[in-house]
Amino acid sequence: MQVVWIILGVVIVLALMIVLISYLCFRMAFYSPDRPAIPSDAIDIPEGAAYEEFREDMEKWARDLRAMPHEEMSITSFDGLKLYAKYYEYAPGAPIELMFHGYRGSAERDLCGGVQRCFALKRSALIVDQRSCGDSKGNVITFGIKEHRDCLDWVDFMVSHFGPNVRIILTGISMGAATVLTASGKPLPPNVIGILADCGYSSARQIICKVVKDMGIPAWLGYPFVKLGARLFGHFDLEETSPLQGVKQCSVPVIFYHGEADTLVPCSMSRENFEACGGRKRLVTVPGAGHGLSYAVEPERYLQELRDFFGPEGSYPEE
Repeated sequence: MQVVWIILGVVIVLALMIVLISYLCFRMAFYSPDRPAIPSDAIDIPEGAAYEEFREDMEKWARDLRAMPHEEMSITSFDGLKLYAKYYEYAPGAPIELMFHGYRGSAERDLCGGVQRCFALKRSALIVDQRSCGDSKGNVITFGIKEHRDCLDWVDFMVSHFGPNVRIILTGISMGAATVLTASGKPLPPNVIGILADCGYSSARQIICKVVKDMGIPAWLGYPFVKLGARLFGHFDLEETSPLQGVKQCSVPVIFYHGEADTLVPCSMSRENFEACGGRKRLVTVPGAGHGLSYAVEPERYLQELRDFFGPEGSYPEE
């Protein structure tokens, strides 16, 4: 009888250890505490040596963005979260890029240069704070699992708000690219004329396994705890869907960008997404560009590839 109690005790301790490790993984990977407002004189720039060369450009983009006229917009997500966005109009009737930022980023931090790029292409921009980021509500980031449903809700909002003739390009960088690529496999209205995916990963599982390996932990050991943490404490399944699954069902044109020097999300992941994509597509890789820096490194090429890919439909026909 004593042996039974010992075995039971060991099982309970092991179970508690598994739950505790899974909780810690959840806090590290998915939990987003309430965000304080950024001081009006502060500029949030991504951390890392790769971004220092472009710090002045990024700070200028952010300051210019704050000075631009805009309209604040919001929707309520399928699960009751208030989500916020800002609309920058190039001209009435211009195509609108619906833009999504990266992991633990914000619309202003990750997309300020994107708004400048939109205006250079004669497009308007609606930049979204994804759930649990920026001004939007929530405390759980889901790597595109729930975010792609938010994307579809934003599309519905745009058609309702701007009218049945609005032209929409879904745009995302990093996790934002995963958001729009996952959404690409769902039914989209004809208003969506294309997708721009910059440095997106192929699946939550693959990018998490890559990061776990970078931490010196075997993926086979670390990933199950991360997945269990997402299920137990985030209430979502990391493998429910993925960008790779989305693009296989995609029927709209997609242009992929990726920096060849990206050490966070390997360029090979965009190549994998590109190969699986079912619609008209183009892959543009930029030598020497780190994560999310393709536009900063080669802005003119970036713009020209977009002009060539989308043609007249992707810009405003000014007189």
